[in-house]
Amino acid sequence: MKYTGHLRKMTTEHTSPVRYQIPIDDQLIPISNLIGKEITFKYLGDIHCIACGKKTKKSFSQGYCFPCMRSLAECDVCMISPEKCHYAEGTCRNETWGQQHCFIEHYVYLANSSGLKVGITRETNVPYRWMDQGAAAALPIYKTKNRLLCGLVEASFKKQVNDKTSWQRMLKGKPDDIDLIQRRDELFVTFEEDIAAIKKIYGDDAVTELTRQQPLEFHFPVKNYPEKVKSLNFDKTPEITGVLKGIKAQYLILGSGVLNIRKFAGYRVEFTAN
Repeated sequence: MKYTGHLRKMTTEHTSPVRYQIPIDDQLIPISNLIGKEITFKYLGDIHCIACGKKTKKSFSQGYCFPCMRSLAECDVCMISPEKCHYAEGTCRNETWGQQHCFIEHYVYLANSSGLKVGITRETNVPYRWMDQGAAAALPIYKTKNRLLCGLVEASFKKQVNDKTSWQRMLKGKPDDIDLIQRRDELFVTFEEDIAAIKKIYGDDAVTELTRQQPLEFHFPVKNYPEKVKSLNFDKTPEITGVLKGIKAQYLILGSGVLNIRKFAGYRVEFTAN
């Protein structure tokens, strides 16, 4: 099996376990089928921006060239910190893109990846967002009319709940079970005043509590978790070889370390499997 082309983030299918494929240009590698086999990635020295296609010496924001990173709406600061949305100020980088991606229904959710975390996602990203994060379980707890409102709710919750996944801990094994419904109900009470303040400004229908949702669970195709997590990097090691031990989030778990496929989107590689 041999493929040559530019990497993209792995695609996921919510099966048990999660099924993965790696896009290399217009080809899809059924990588879940290769667990237990030796695989090799050889970085061929070229990086092309995943937006404009131009060759770049360095990748920014997981696959973009510097000009695209500086100009595209999907690379703006509000993608990382949605509460900093500046659309109303007339400074959105691309208003059409903003209308299509930000001014649609979003969810605030709780997830158990490396422990309890709060996050947000577009409705169209459910359940892919949670598989990309390596979550053992996830539960939507609020629905909002747009991304900004989700960000405001998340910003309140971050005072008590982590909004980041510890990727090293996530890759060391399955996290301890968390009763997400119980935690949701506790947080509803804790942040009742914060949510009321948001509704007072943006309207009662701006944020909706979700009380009937049940957690979604995810099982990942992992035979062996690493005792120590060693990150592999094409910029330092152009040829990466190892037995594929498992896949979780956007990481391949190899005998030689872990490789974040999404981080190297746009890299031109040669892939082989024995």
